[in-house]
Amino acid sequence: MAERGTQAVSPGTSELGPGWTAGSVTDRISDIVLGRGGPWTHGWHAHWRWRGALLLSFTGVVVLLGASTWLFVRGVGLFGVNMPVAWGFALGNFVWWIGIGHAGTFISAILLLLRQRWRTSINRFAEAMTLFAAGIAGLFPIFHLGRPWFAYWLLPYPNRMELWPQWRSPLVWDIFAISTYLLVSLLFWYVGLLPDLASLRDKAASRGKRLAYGIFALGWRGEARHWHHYESAYLLLAGLATPLVVSVHTVVSLDFSIGNTPGYHSTIFPPYFVAGALFSGFAMVITLAIPLRHYFQLHAFITQRHLNLAAKVMLACSLFVAYGYASEIFTAYYSGDRYEIHMTQDRFTGFYAPVYWAYIVCNVLIPQLLWWRRIRCSIPALFVISILINVGMWMERFLIVVQSLHQDFLPSSWGNFVPSVWDWIFLLSSICLFIWLFLMFIRYLPMISMAEMRGLVQETAEEKAR
Repeated sequence: MAERGTQAVSPGTSELGPGWTAGSVTDRISDIVLGRGGPWTHGWHAHWRWRGALLLSFTGVVVLLGASTWLFVRGVGLFGVNMPVAWGFALGNFVWWIGIGHAGTFISAILLLLRQRWRTSINRFAEAMTLFAAGIAGLFPIFHLGRPWFAYWLLPYPNRMELWPQWRSPLVWDIFAISTYLLVSLLFWYVGLLPDLASLRDKAASRGKRLAYGIFALGWRGEARHWHHYESAYLLLAGLATPLVVSVHTVVSLDFSIGNTPGYHSTIFPPYFVAGALFSGFAMVITLAIPLRHYFQLHAFITQRHLNLAAKVMLACSLFVAYGYASEIFTAYYSGDRYEIHMTQDRFTGFYAPVYWAYIVCNVLIPQLLWWRRIRCSIPALFVISILINVGMWMERFLIVVQSLHQDFLPSSWGNFVPSVWDWIFLLSSICLFIWLFLMFIRYLPMISMAEMRGLVQETAEEKAR
């Protein structure tokens, strides 16, 4: 049998090559976690790339902790927000991070229900990406509060004063949307991990690792009744998670569309936000998949076909987003509302016009390159396009939040929002937190589902035997 990690897969298929067995798949993926395989044969203590990235990202996490502490001491005056721009980077970052987490839920839940086998190689780290992005997103509404130590007031908890949250407040909707999203995504991710945790428990060399993985494996032994309950629970959670793909970002969009501010008050926001969330989410999946594929020599698992299909989904989402942009412009002029028209013209030529045209290029024009198969099969081109889309989607969220506010109904209160140094610190340090969490994930947990890959090998063998 050829050496593990170098076995090739033809670009047009999603199945592993003939040299792979269920055992070799388990060995190849578990060896990465246990520090015994691929280019990492000397153990994780010798991985200078991983250690360097971990150190740099952890530095950013420390900066985020320090900035958060200073924010709680000084208040939201650290941000560049003013009147009438009362919302700034914090809310834009919140929407951006929630959007990034959408692809993980889509890949894990919807593609599972649709029996799409190509999800198998990317669903595990996409689910982890969802958890980390949604958790980070939940921080920004708290940062945005004037008194963040009272954030628990947003929760309905029993109290003798019989005080309850203001249910008409979008902040309350966000709390319930994010908490539900996190809980279901966490359960879905953890249930899918159970067979793999048992495999790591059985293969770990040290007693400490065996004990740790054994505790979280919940006594999994691979018995028929275990698999029966596992598959039932997994499908049930997939069914629960599927509506979240639509509902969570719809709730986020209602933060804006319930207002009467020009640029916010739009019924197209819910589907528009969902399409944009999947767009940025799949861009982040490709951004993460390409380095993982390269540095861990996972070409046999994350094939060219997986990247090609993810790029096609990204192209389709780009067309939906472009339709949303065009619909906003058409609706503004067709309505005859002079405030909506002024807001639209301000996007074209106003203070934030460079941001508007930059995200049009990143989100509409550049993704059209994906119509060509040659571009979709070019790893460097796909990587650059995915990063530009992530940047473009962040600029779109920034413009939606800020530009609609800076010129309201009263010209005497018009003003421009200019982000402060602290705005940039919170954005960049939140990215560092995401990278640090992801690096810790690939260190201690399998980034590809061993159980599902074994099932794929078995299905492929049975199909070829017929």
